[in-house]
Amino acid sequence: MTAGSYGAGLRMGLLWVLLLSSLLSAVSGAADSKAVTTTLTTKWTDTPLLLEASEFLAEESQEKFWDFVEANQNIEGEHDDTDQAYYDLIVKKARAVLSSVQVNMLKFALSLRAYSATVHSFQQIASNEPPASGCSAFFSVHGEKTCDEDSLAELLKTAPQRPKPFLFKGDHKYPGSNPEAPVVILYGQFGTPEFERLHQVISFKVHEGLATYVLRHYVANPSEKKVYLSGYGVELAIKSQEYKAKDDTQVEEAEVNATMFGENDPVDEVQGFLFGKLKTVYPELKEQLKELRKHLVESTNEMSPLKVWQMQDLSFQTAARILAAPAAEALTVMKDLSQNFPTKARSITKTAVSSELRKEIGENQKFFKGTLGLQPGDSALFINGLHIDLDTQDIFSVFEVLRSEARVMEGMRSLHIDTPFIHDILKLNVQPSDSDYAVDIRNSAIYWINNLETDHRYSSWPYNVQELLRPTFPGVIRQIRKNFHNLVIILDPIEESTTELLGVAEMFYANNIPLRIGLVFVVSDEDDVDGMQDAGVALVRAYNYISYEVDSQSAFEAVISMYNRVPIGGKLGVADVVKVLEKKFPYVEVSSVLGADSTYDSSRQDGRAYYQQTGVGPLPVVMYNGIPYQREQLDPDELETVTMQKILETTTFYQRAVYLGELATDQDVVDFIMNQANVVPRINPRVLSTSRTYLDLSDTNNFFIDDYARFSTLDTKEKSTAVANSLNYMTKKGMTSTNRHDDGYIRPVTFWVVGDFDKPSGRQLLYDAIRHMKTSNDVRLGMINNPSAAVSAETSRVARAIWAAMQTQSANNAKNFITKLAKEETAAALEEGADIGDFAVGGMDVSLFKDAYDGPKFDFLLSHAAYCRDVLKLKKGQRAVISNGRIIGPLEEEEVFNQDDFLLLESIILKTSGERIKSKVKQFGIEEDRASDLVMKVDALLSSQPKGETRVEYDIADDRYSAVKIRPKEGEVYFDVVAVVDPVTRDAQKLAPLLLVLKQLVNVNLRVFMNCQSKLSDMPLKSFYRHVLEPEVVFQADGSFSLGPLAKFLDMPQSPLFTLNLNTPETWMVESVHTRYDLDNIYLEEVENIVAAEYELEHLLLEGHCFDVSSGQPPRGLQFTLGTASEPVIMDTIVMANLGYFQLKANPGAWILKMRKGRSDDIYKIYSHEGTDSPAESDDIIVVLNNFKTRVIKVKVQKKPDKFNEELLSDVTEENDAGFWKSLTRGFTGGAKPEEVKQEKDDVINIFSVASGHLYERFLRIMMLSVLKNTKTPVKFWFLKNYLSPAFKEFIPHMAQQYGFQYELVQYKWPRWLHQQTEKQRIIWGYKILFLDVLFPLAVDKILFVDADQIVRTDLKELRDFDLEGAPYGYTPFCESRREMDGYRFWKTGYWASHLAGRKYHISALYVVDLKKFRKIAAGDRLRGQYQGLSQDPNSLSNLDQDLPNNMIHQVPIKSLPQEWLWCETWCDNSSKGSAKTIDLCNNPKTKEPKLHAAVRIVAEWSDYDQEIKRMQTKVQDKVQHTKKQQETDTHTEL
Repeated sequence: MTAGSYGAGLRMGLLWVLLLSSLLSAVSGAADSKAVTTTLTTKWTDTPLLLEASEFLAEESQEKFWDFVEANQNIEGEHDDTDQAYYDLIVKKARAVLSSVQVNMLKFALSLRAYSATVHSFQQIASNEPPASGCSAFFSVHGEKTCDEDSLAELLKTAPQRPKPFLFKGDHKYPGSNPEAPVVILYGQFGTPEFERLHQVISFKVHEGLATYVLRHYVANPSEKKVYLSGYGVELAIKSQEYKAKDDTQVEEAEVNATMFGENDPVDEVQGFLFGKLKTVYPELKEQLKELRKHLVESTNEMSPLKVWQMQDLSFQTAARILAAPAAEALTVMKDLSQNFPTKARSITKTAVSSELRKEIGENQKFFKGTLGLQPGDSALFINGLHIDLDTQDIFSVFEVLRSEARVMEGMRSLHIDTPFIHDILKLNVQPSDSDYAVDIRNSAIYWINNLETDHRYSSWPYNVQELLRPTFPGVIRQIRKNFHNLVIILDPIEESTTELLGVAEMFYANNIPLRIGLVFVVSDEDDVDGMQDAGVALVRAYNYISYEVDSQSAFEAVISMYNRVPIGGKLGVADVVKVLEKKFPYVEVSSVLGADSTYDSSRQDGRAYYQQTGVGPLPVVMYNGIPYQREQLDPDELETVTMQKILETTTFYQRAVYLGELATDQDVVDFIMNQANVVPRINPRVLSTSRTYLDLSDTNNFFIDDYARFSTLDTKEKSTAVANSLNYMTKKGMTSTNRHDDGYIRPVTFWVVGDFDKPSGRQLLYDAIRHMKTSNDVRLGMINNPSAAVSAETSRVARAIWAAMQTQSANNAKNFITKLAKEETAAALEEGADIGDFAVGGMDVSLFKDAYDGPKFDFLLSHAAYCRDVLKLKKGQRAVISNGRIIGPLEEEEVFNQDDFLLLESIILKTSGERIKSKVKQFGIEEDRASDLVMKVDALLSSQPKGETRVEYDIADDRYSAVKIRPKEGEVYFDVVAVVDPVTRDAQKLAPLLLVLKQLVNVNLRVFMNCQSKLSDMPLKSFYRHVLEPEVVFQADGSFSLGPLAKFLDMPQSPLFTLNLNTPETWMVESVHTRYDLDNIYLEEVENIVAAEYELEHLLLEGHCFDVSSGQPPRGLQFTLGTASEPVIMDTIVMANLGYFQLKANPGAWILKMRKGRSDDIYKIYSHEGTDSPAESDDIIVVLNNFKTRVIKVKVQKKPDKFNEELLSDVTEENDAGFWKSLTRGFTGGAKPEEVKQEKDDVINIFSVASGHLYERFLRIMMLSVLKNTKTPVKFWFLKNYLSPAFKEFIPHMAQQYGFQYELVQYKWPRWLHQQTEKQRIIWGYKILFLDVLFPLAVDKILFVDADQIVRTDLKELRDFDLEGAPYGYTPFCESRREMDGYRFWKTGYWASHLAGRKYHISALYVVDLKKFRKIAAGDRLRGQYQGLSQDPNSLSNLDQDLPNNMIHQVPIKSLPQEWLWCETWCDNSSKGSAKTIDLCNNPKTKEPKLHAAVRIVAEWSDYDQEIKRMQTKVQDKVQHTKKQQETDTHTEL
């Protein structure tokens, strides 16, 4: 199209516009377009982006953090004062230390404000210090504070007299700090002149070795602004208007900031018109265009209901619409259609779907179901094959995945691996497997009690291994005369636990379980021990005697008899052994068997030797086929269950082996098991532990270690590469000189042995390594010297000899020579002045060697020493082993690390990563030394990644017609992203915006497969949705930050009634603030222009699981408190029995977790904890919350010895200490003053209620008033805070003051493991019933629930004191007196009639709970368990809060309250109204009468109450207005 014809076309279009606009002058009176916006801010004040950026870098490495701090000590004057210039400066400075992909990640992190919580956590720690007065930055030296550089020197001198401060995992330690010196913490904001001054002072002190310097962020004058968050979703759901639930009270309009909406903000295209384009070409017609746009929007946005046949194909039709768009636009179309589906549905029904599309989706769905387990309509997201679960993972965890993947891919890039190969290597699953390692049980130290193959008692059992394949009932243990299952118990005879373990062994033996049982006794191994003094030795000698005289079974029976004599909790004594021997063998001289010169002493020492050699950990140890059990499985009951389980599991392994012909009847089964890959000569926990540290070897450079001056300037990563570049290796065959690419020469295992080879311990380690290397073709061995003393010719004879030999001699000669050097006699001779040349081996070029040995340069030694100190973090002379980049060490002084350990290390590497990486590297065709190096470096890179799920291999079927495809940019590293989605589901609403951001953020190879459902019978999406997420920070035209990310719903239809829901990450507790509108009932027709919903992140959740180590059960009713040193109790919680779960509300900072003073603290002590920030043995548990990610801790507790038989939830003792009541005064406003609170507990009536939406809050206030007017006893109301409006929370303190009651707002976050409800009403119902045991403090022992829409006409003391006759709660049954409603009584027929079996169906509008009884019988845990089972079915529990207790009536009994306690017009006849104690405004399914009408009509006093509250509200409002004005005039007069 030429420019001229384009202009003509536009003019034609314009004529049409003008024509239309004249038509439109008629509709211009229509309402303006309405909008709903949502923002979410933090409670804490804004944190500087510069500090957030530094925390991003700290996660890359501490070096990058400090480089960044050094470069930005003071940035004032480096940018003009706009926000944008400040931001650009940060990004520019970060580019110096980051790659381009990482810079994009940084921009995203700053847009997400992901590190705001980290920066604020330091601020909270600083506020606990508290800061030094008059200083904007200050030093804290062991608790003393100053910002004056002169007094710093003084404080450093006196520091050793004060205790060192506690340092957190996230603290930033200045590199090169002297660990012995005093700790100086600098609290300051880098980038400011004050920081620069103090930083230079302290860094100078560090270089002098006088201090350890730690930096913590501290902003002296924080800004007033809050942090605007993103990464959450907002849903506007359409509500059913069957029962009118809207309040008719008028709302004052709030002022709205118009700058939130730019001119071109609304969707640009409407019904084919590009309004953005038209406005720029014809600015003078701006107003008419606006009118036209509005008319078109309204004509498309009204939602007339669809017929069922129109809905059937909506999913496929939406997919067709998306796939018809150009690839670059398709995601935007998907986002628009899914997020605004209710208004788009009608036009989508006109879309045609091609048969190819249907066919391909059908084919793919078979594949999705088979390989990914996805049904039609399900969705899934994979990034580089890692599954991202959209329900449980929030944007912060997705961001972590992106970062760690980027690290690995860029690491491989810098090792010069091509992009296609990178994805191949990524798919190798090299994570350390948790597969259980086994030790060899073919050892003479094991006393076998029985042998299934030879003992007479098993002779009737079949012998053929084919028996395994014969079908049996599930769970039946096959009895076959083969030693398939071997149980070995290693024990110390005089330990308490021995009795129980032998009891289990006897039970297995006596019941003919097909288990071969062996015992290893670990007793004193001194040569001359008298068995008459040592019970352990006595037992071994007695056992040997009996098994020699009779047989091993009798010996075992005798041992059992000996232990039967031991009292519970006692230990075996010599007398027990003697008594049994005398009884069984009356004719024998006991001392000749047990005494010092006993002949039955053989193999006594073998037991201890076997135990030490296998390295299986602390006694007692139980092994099944050589695999040690976990500590917690050694409990007798557990042991029995686990062993049976293992027998059944292993049977399937044997069946497979027999089926495949790997195991035949004539083979020795034990040999077969012991030849499996998981059998190792020794289990070394240091090698097997899954918490591992790796060197970063993902770098390529040309530095070496022979220039120390140069080496010392390199950073950590470059130093590691220089060391790797400089190492020469020893191998079994010697290095080959020819470049043959056969298997033998890529050696996938590289050991670096680190130690001082001039000391015996270092030489021993080297000698063991060489001995192992000589047995394996897969190993290369390099040596790094870590000298104990300053480097000199005298202290480095052996080290220099090794180095010189490796540099100058042929591989084989070097190897033989070094083996000789590692022997002690050689070293001793050298010490005495022998000439090194005397030890030369045949074929060595001695003169060349001598020249190198006597050379004057010690650079390599200095470099090695520096490398050990700075990178490996070893002290002088410490030993370590590095295997493919994994650091094992530092080894302790006396720690054994021998040939077996090297074998174990090698077998682990070969099994998990070595072989797999080697086979990939072989394809690159590079020479063997480089190839072996590459295997080592890639292994270190892949293995260092946090252990994630395994990657999914998806060779997805067809993507021709049914997938959106976006190709990556050529030549760059790309992320492989695959999404499977049904475009008309909630997941699509979340996924589309996420994929759009990913596409902008990184280079992606993206495929989105449509997974449509056919034959829909209902509208698939009944809500509008916005996901708040931006790939980078947004600015306004003047360079200032735009007003935070926000969700905008523009051009919404005005007829429906909406409810607004926030969809936030699991750990966020948010509350609505500052909005006058009812967010539960948004009716846009009645709104002037904008409903601005503002939310605040009130708390971050700290979750945990707690168990009692003695019983393995959760300690129900145990209470934890969270606080700081100065204020120990800020939050408290109760442990529930389901999973031992507890949750505490906190915010970023460092917190101390304790057991509550009182019964919890009296009965229990903390045994251990993990996932916390304090050392495992400390009593105070410190938890630092410093990010938005999920935080789950595990706490184990133990009863104190003298409280072993006490229970937490007992009837007698009750929390009554002052500390407890003090904590209850939190949230008391009005009514009692704190010191008066300790009234008799029985005096208070506790009433719980929930409400959401202005109408129900209006009812709630009236319910409260009706209670207060009729009840003489003091009342305390408990409200569920989660859904209350800001208006209610502001009003309630005034009401409490006026009417003299107490109140507390309680909240509990729905636990992530409990099935989530999506509809707001059902969530609220869940809160009414599911968390009664943990919502209230233990001191509350009776709670009444009263529905918000109830009117009380009596004193509720009567209900509180009602005798529940042992039931945990009492409910009123449904009335049955109003006969015309019989057709609606659903509990009279079907499921309910048969389930209740004549019992009553109860109504949940009013109930009384005896919390003591409720907790004691674990009613809450039972209710949650039943709910979890039933709620998976969407059709069950239709009235959740009511159906659940009625469904559980057989497990948790209900006491029926007399009928007059609840009268409701729908179900009860008029004659019974007179005696009603409460009146409930139940919905009437027959008349559907709105609640407000019903209230006025049914309850005479309702309008009076309503008016009374309204008068009070007006009074409060006037008072607030007056105060505001007063403040304004005050500020003016000050000016």
